[in-house]
Amino acid sequence: MTDRSTAPAAVTPTAWASPQMQARIRRRYRQERLFKLTGMGALALAAGFLVFLMASIVSSGWTSFLQAEVSVPVVLDPARLGVTAAQAKANPALLRRANFQGVLADSVAKAHGDEVEIVSDGAWLALRKAVEADPGLIGRTVPMWVIATSNLDQLAKGRIDLGADEGDRPVTDAEIAAWKRLEAKGGIRTVLNTTFLTGADSVDPELAGVWGALKGSFLTLIVTLLISFPVGVLAAIYLEEFAPKNRWTDIIEVSINNLAAVPSIIFGLLGLAVFLNTMNMPRSAPIVGGLTLALMTLPVIVIASRAAIKAVPPSIRDAALGVGASRVQVVFHHVLPLALPGMLTGTILGMARALGETAPLLMIGMRAFLTSVPQGFTQPATALPVQIFIWSDNVSRGFVEKTSGAIIVLLLFLLLINSLAIYLRNRFEVRW
Repeated sequence: MTDRSTAPAAVTPTAWASPQMQARIRRRYRQERLFKLTGMGALALAAGFLVFLMASIVSSGWTSFLQAEVSVPVVLDPARLGVTAAQAKANPALLRRANFQGVLADSVAKAHGDEVEIVSDGAWLALRKAVEADPGLIGRTVPMWVIATSNLDQLAKGRIDLGADEGDRPVTDAEIAAWKRLEAKGGIRTVLNTTFLTGADSVDPELAGVWGALKGSFLTLIVTLLISFPVGVLAAIYLEEFAPKNRWTDIIEVSINNLAAVPSIIFGLLGLAVFLNTMNMPRSAPIVGGLTLALMTLPVIVIASRAAIKAVPPSIRDAALGVGASRVQVVFHHVLPLALPGMLTGTILGMARALGETAPLLMIGMRAFLTSVPQGFTQPATALPVQIFIWSDNVSRGFVEKTSGAIIVLLLFLLLINSLAIYLRNRFEVRW
């Protein structure tokens, strides 16, 4: 029987209707609305900054996927070229020594005059490629569209302020006059810039491409993934499931947590000292870049993998042990499949960080000027973030849009890799 003297007093309806209580309730609801509005404002501000950033990058870089070309009737004079059609058919190697530069320069001067330069220095490469495909063109006049100079390219894309004084703009009045003459007679056009998507670096912005750097990043990330993922997952499994709890494992855990916060350039110095100076591995090679980035990515993967293993319910382990499974079978047959989605999440974060890193790759020499696309893990290469850094340091107006265009490619590459990783994570996810 309850003692009425100690029973809690009942809250009467009049207590809730008191002015003090109603004021507190209104204040609480007001604070809740203010908190929601603050959160929505923060999200809107973040979204606004993101939209502004993406809009500025796209507006500056979308024209890098276009290229201006000039129409030139090329006179393939055998005497000026230094090889006849019959000789080129019998020995195609002679075309490598033919004077395509002189032939193209004469044709441009004859068709458009030579007051200003309107054709890129490397435009003759397309001419040689066409003649290599059909040596019978020698001795004929062939109408061709060749790459324009960077200044004419910027004029054709509307990137130059024509109202500015000549000293305040990167093009001269003579170049503007030449561009207007070409526009009037239909001698210039803008097409898809396949060179930007399939070429490597160049001193001329109209000939520079991202494929060499993009392939270098891809090869580097393959090495990073093949080393960091299995080593990180196995280290996490050992520390979480098999390692004894003592002072040494505590030191290892603290060291891993500290390594995850170490600046990336320190790992670049480590890669320089170990892989290049001590092991004498090839400089600027994707295998060295991958090893360096793997050292940087390992702590992130280990920490995320341990958290994923801890999230697996203990009942899974107890049930497996109860039916006679060994410790190894429990881990690899039951715990690991359930923890794999979380491990892949940590790997996504680590690889995304590795893809955007520049400082470690600069330290190991992956900033070389390379005009060829790397063909293997041991050949000299550069990475896309490093390429962006190099182009951003160039004062040429043509490289400004190339920098923004390369950033767009990097973001699309990162989106592709993350989408693939998220698909794999969802594919292997098991719910309990």
